[in-house]
Amino acid sequence: MDSTLARRMLAASTEITKAALSGEDPDAVLPLVVRRAAELTESDLGVVTVQNGDGQLTVEAAYGGPTSPGPLEDPVGSVLSPRSAAARVARSGVPVVVDDLIDDPLTAPYVPSSLRVYGPFAVAPFGTRERRLGALAVYRRRGASTFARVAVDVLTSFAAHAGLALVLAEGSTARQRIAVYQERERIARDLHDVIVQRLYGAGTQLNVLDRRLSGQLEAADAARLSETMDQIDQTIAEVRATVRALQSADPETPEHAPDLTDSMRSEVHIAGELLGRPPKLEIEGDLSGVPVSVADHARAALREALSNVVRHSGARTVLVRVRRSATGLLLQVVDDGCGIPRDVSKRGLRNMEERAVAAGGRFTVDSSPDSGSTVTWEVPLTATGTESP
Repeated sequence: MDSTLARRMLAASTEITKAALSGEDPDAVLPLVVRRAAELTESDLGVVTVQNGDGQLTVEAAYGGPTSPGPLEDPVGSVLSPRSAAARVARSGVPVVVDDLIDDPLTAPYVPSSLRVYGPFAVAPFGTRERRLGALAVYRRRGASTFARVAVDVLTSFAAHAGLALVLAEGSTARQRIAVYQERERIARDLHDVIVQRLYGAGTQLNVLDRRLSGQLEAADAARLSETMDQIDQTIAEVRATVRALQSADPETPEHAPDLTDSMRSEVHIAGELLGRPPKLEIEGDLSGVPVSVADHARAALREALSNVVRHSGARTVLVRVRRSATGLLLQVVDDGCGIPRDVSKRGLRNMEERAVAAGGRFTVDSSPDSGSTVTWEVPLTATGTESP
C-alpha cells in the first residue's frame, strides 16, 4: 500500500471514529462509512449491511459515486438472502472478491436486477471478531478493472476500523445510558425516602393537631387546616407519581431491586417514630425471591396501612405480620385502636385494594371501635401484576 493511500485510509478511519464516538446517531454514521469505502477503493457503489438478532442481513446505507452508471433503485431496507456472499462474509469473517457478479456462481443467483450493471465486487466483514455487525461491500461498473489485492486489503482494514468504532460507540452509549438510569434512580430514591417521608410526617402531625383541637378552632381555621392536609396528601401522590415515572425507564431487576425485608423494617420504623412506640414486626419466610412487581405493591400497601393506623386509630399496640409461603405473600397490620372512622377518606384503602387486584390477590378490612382493625393484603407469587407504587 502506497503512503498516499495509507494516509487517506487513516484519515477516513479517524473521521468515522470521531463521528461514532461523538454520540452521533449510527444512521448518520453508516452513510459516511459506505461513502469513504467507495472512495478508498475507487468503486462506483458502496453498501453496508447489518445483521439483526435473528442473523438477518439488511441494507442500512448505500452510496453511488460520481462514476456510478446511472440512477440506482434505493436498496436501503432490503433483506439479503442468508446464502448471499455478504451474508456468508458476515458469518465467517472472511472477505470475498469476484471478478463479475453475474458470471460468478458464488454471487450470480443473488444479484437483483438493479445491480446487474455492476461487475467487479468485493465484500469484507464489518465489525470485530467478537462483535460482527454485518458486511461492507463495494461494486464497480461492468467492464471496469477488477479489485486488486491492495483494494481488498484497504476495504478489509477500513471495514474493521469503522466497525470497531461503532462497537466502541455502542459501549460508550450504553455506559452513558446506565449513568442516566443510575442518576434517575438516585433522584427517585431521594424523593421517596426523604421528601415523601417528611411530607408524610408533617401531614400526620397536622392530623394529630386537628384531632386535639377538634371543636376549638374557628370554622375558617378548621377548613384551612383540613385543606392544608389535603394539599400535603396531593403533593405526596404527585411526588410518588414522579418516582414511578423516573423508575419506569429502567425497570428494576431482581439484582438491583430494593430489599423487601429492609423496606418493611423501614416503613415500620417510620410509623414507630410517629406513633411514639414501635410496631411489632413479624417476618416469616425468605422475602428475597419475591418478584419485583409484587414487592413494589407490598411496600406501598404496608405504607398505606400504617398511615391509617397513625392517623386514625389511636392504637396502643400494632402488629405487622409478613409471611412468604410457597404460593403467596401475606401482609397483615393489626391494631387495638378505635377502628377506621366512617367519615374519613377511604382513598388509601382503595389504593391497597387496587394493588392487591393488580397483583392477582385480595384485600380485606375487619374494623370495629371495640377490637381495633385488621388489614389483610394477600397476593399469589405467580401473579403478573406490573404496576409500580
